[in-house]
Amino acid sequence: MWGEVTGPQDSASQAQQADPSGEPDDHPQTAGAGAEAGPPGTPAGPGTPSDDAAATTEAAPDTPPDDEQPKRKHRSFWRELPILIVVAVVLAVLIKTFAVQAFWIPSGSMENTLEINDRVLVNKIVYHTRPIHRGDIVVFNGDGSWDPGTTPVAGNVFQQFAAGFASMFGFGRSGDILIKRVIGIPGDDVACCNAAGQMTVNGVALSESSYLYPDAAPSTQRFNITVPPGRLWVMGDNRFLSDDSRDHQGDPGGGTIPESAVIGRAFVIIWPPSRWRILPIPSTFTQPALNGSPAAAGPPAPATATASLATASTDATQLPARLEPSGQALPLALGLTGAVPVTWLQRRIRLRRAARRRAARPRR
Repeated sequence: MWGEVTGPQDSASQAQQADPSGEPDDHPQTAGAGAEAGPPGTPAGPGTPSDDAAATTEAAPDTPPDDEQPKRKHRSFWRELPILIVVAVVLAVLIKTFAVQAFWIPSGSMENTLEINDRVLVNKIVYHTRPIHRGDIVVFNGDGSWDPGTTPVAGNVFQQFAAGFASMFGFGRSGDILIKRVIGIPGDDVACCNAAGQMTVNGVALSESSYLYPDAAPSTQRFNITVPPGRLWVMGDNRFLSDDSRDHQGDPGGGTIPESAVIGRAFVIIWPPSRWRILPIPSTFTQPALNGSPAAAGPPAPATATASLATASTDATQLPARLEPSGQALPLALGLTGAVPVTWLQRRIRLRRAARRRAARPRR
């Protein structure tokens, strides 16, 4: 019966019609694998990497391996080193030119206040904030007043910086630098000596025992001078060995020096350690009467009376306290101290800006 002709024979006939060659399909797994992979763009099967894994693979190059981090930090230090050096040198020149400078004392004209080989710090800012006071120990350039040459002119800020930079590395001429104590300021009447053998300023006697060399006389020569405007009368503390205003009365200014020639005020001894001390203004210069109208000083004492004040030979060799800069170690050390935080700060700012730029980039 027709209805009974079914089963395996019909299935074989259908397979033969689908494959006329009659050969069986020997590659069922290959066909299956191709079906699973599918053409490009089809949804991924169970064995295909996900989109998140692909994104992780693409982002991996942005994060260097851990073993490369120390090398990058090492390279960063060497990139920062030239910046550190440049900042340190610039700060050193600025400090030395406009703020503080160390000087070496080569002679005994300021003994015992300053001894040979002492190192002093000179404040260059103080006279931008207050006038020069009587009793200050000042460092000044003697060119044009006590020594041949042109009176020094400070120049503008850039010229001063250029001069300071040149002197830092041994170029240029620093001038004839000296150190003395201010006795008279503009308008003062300075005289020596009264009947008691004392120096007078505006007729007021000075008690100089706290800073004069032991047993030294205030002066072995008489003088009476009114300090011109813009100038100073200066003297050494060891009057026997000091070449000061008394010995330059025939020079321009009558022995006085211009205020513009003052470099700064010596305010502390920093070397040797056993000599460390502040250099204050002696109390005799703080007498209120010194600031009054110049009083009549009276006639100078007779020459015999003045000569009797000398307790040492008057023909002793007079030595100016010509100063030498005390090397560049101090300004460079101060410059390096200031350069470290400055360099660290600029590096922090640069890294923060870079982090902000990275955060602002759109994510892929």
